[in-house]
Amino acid sequence: MKALEGVKVLDFTHVQSGPTCTQLLAWFGADVIKVERPGTGDITRSQLCDVPDADSLYFTMLNHNKRSITLDTKNPKGMEVLWEMVKICDVLVENFAPGVLDRMGLTWDKIHAVNPRLIVASVKGFGPGPYEDCKVYENVAQCAGGSASTTGFRDGLPMVTGAQIGDSGTGLHLALGIVTALYHRTHSGLGQKVDCAMQDGVLNLCRVKLRDQQRLERGPMKEYSQYGEGIPFDDAVPRAGNDSGGGQPGRIVKCKGWETDPNAYLYFITQAPVWEKICDIIGEPGWKTDPNYAKPLARLPRLNEIFARVEQWTMTKTKFEAMDILNEYDIPCGPILSMKEIAEEKSLRETGTVVEVDHPVRGKYLSVGNPIKLSDSPTVVTRSPLLGEHTDEILRDVLKFDERRIAAVTESGATGALTRAAAE
Repeated sequence: MKALEGVKVLDFTHVQSGPTCTQLLAWFGADVIKVERPGTGDITRSQLCDVPDADSLYFTMLNHNKRSITLDTKNPKGMEVLWEMVKICDVLVENFAPGVLDRMGLTWDKIHAVNPRLIVASVKGFGPGPYEDCKVYENVAQCAGGSASTTGFRDGLPMVTGAQIGDSGTGLHLALGIVTALYHRTHSGLGQKVDCAMQDGVLNLCRVKLRDQQRLERGPMKEYSQYGEGIPFDDAVPRAGNDSGGGQPGRIVKCKGWETDPNAYLYFITQAPVWEKICDIIGEPGWKTDPNYAKPLARLPRLNEIFARVEQWTMTKTKFEAMDILNEYDIPCGPILSMKEIAEEKSLRETGTVVEVDHPVRGKYLSVGNPIKLSDSPTVVTRSPLLGEHTDEILRDVLKFDERRIAAVTESGATGALTRAAAE
């Protein structure tokens, strides 16, 4: 049995943050019904397209295991159908701009009156405060949540990260909130609102930097490279390049082939318990007893020298050769893997972390699978729906409309033109 089997989700989401959340729920077995505008659907269907007349990878990789119904909510019949869905669903998820749901007439009070068990989950850019009405995208969230100001090198611009911590990160947070609300409903019998702001989600993922802000108020942070370089700290957490975010110093170092391969690098951590093993491997056995290097505090002002020596050794090995040697001695390290290397990694295919999916229009493509593995509820990833593909099916099987009522809805234009031919 799927973990969320029997849970019906009314999916009013688009682009990335909301679809990330609802896709995760669908992977766990929820029946996710994606409501889309007739003719166009989710805007990402037509963004960054690489195959003519096919939904983009942007859309397909965020909407697996869902069903699609096209519905014009400005059409009275369309709103009638929508309210029928509100009555029977367990969760409504939306990531519209602030105020859109209320302007559609879907206020919390009305929804709660129609279906007291319904959980209404929302992603917004900011929570209550001076920016709550602002429209937010991925990089805006990273900047407002503290990530950009602490990412990059000290003498360079703030940087955003390639990980979508604003959009996908917030979607993951929202999914946890929804599952928690579903569990609470088993005791209370009532649904509730679940709100997740993108700024809040990013900040949660940047908590170690908020930790460092408070540490900074009590003196210099000695594990940061600039301490060893004698550069004074300002009053805010600085960008620290590739320094480790924990108490164990770490950096990215060059490996064999770095001159031509932009990813021939390794992350290397000089963890205190394995310091003596590190000294032996890099050819500095004298550092094990030298008072300038033997103890962690003594090493902090000398990190540049230490990692330069580490790099001399790693440059004689490929990143995978270095990994094999270092792992034998439990020295923490990790290769810088390119997306090509990740796509081709056999173990990731075997665990379902990377999956190959077949689409009736675009053909086979790779996607990220469910990152959360349940022992008794395995995930089977199915393709994303074509626009409006399941409209009649949902009206008939989910809402239990008879043929006469389905015809009335169709003739009203509320469901628009369907694009199901390619699926047949």
